[in-house]
Amino acid sequence: MSPVPGGSRRTAALLLPAGAALAHIGPAATWLPGVRRLLLPGLAGAGGPGHIALTFDDGPDPVSTPRFLDALDALGVRATFFVVGEHVVRHPGVVRETARRGHELGVHGWRHDRPWRPAFARDAAGVARTVRAVHDLTGHRPRWYRPPYGILTTGRWLAARRAGLRTVLWSAWGRDWTADATPASVRARVTADLRGGGTVLLHDSDRCSAPGCWHAALEALPALVRDCRAAGLSVGPLREHGLTPAGARARTRAACRTGTGAG
Repeated sequence: MSPVPGGSRRTAALLLPAGAALAHIGPAATWLPGVRRLLLPGLAGAGGPGHIALTFDDGPDPVSTPRFLDALDALGVRATFFVVGEHVVRHPGVVRETARRGHELGVHGWRHDRPWRPAFARDAAGVARTVRAVHDLTGHRPRWYRPPYGILTTGRWLAARRAGLRTVLWSAWGRDWTADATPASVRARVTADLRGGGTVLLHDSDRCSAPGCWHAALEALPALVRDCRAAGLSVGPLREHGLTPAGARARTRAACRTGTGAG
């Protein structure tokens, strides 16, 4: 094989890091709602047409999360809480109480960080560590994963698959993390994109957003639930949404390959 000319070597040296960066961050395009809904409805949390999945990110928070649990009890609604691992171990009582009241816990990563650089080993370790923490506290193994900020990278996606989790983002959100969020603005933003089978994103903590912004989401909850019920839609956690967790899909495929599946 003939030597590579100097210019070509320099070009290759530039292209290799660029290619690696694209492979790392390319899946983050799914953050765009239009991309998700059109090309990857499962990632957007599209479920049964008569159901709305209600989800919360960024907890557990000993100040705000219990307020959401009380509000959901009053409404007769259960939800899915995507929790941050480092706060799970700091506030185990809040995690246990969330599970005791019938809510579902998903994984939101060990830390709420942005993935500017590839970190495959760290992503895998953080997701697995959070899974173990939730399981140890509640006796239930999480089934769902949502990356911090909704930024899905190759490393994060692989980490979730390795842990047997299905990645689910959202189809409607309230922009409730902003300083100018109000109950009315949260309700309007959610309902603008709300359809049967949709997954709603709200936040039960202001740890990664504007101080006190969780009040807007909390106060919007009764109206949002009323809106859904008036439209003939039930509201509940992802486990009731008609989605199949990644681990269950893998077991189904394995059963089909070995001929042990039913039907």
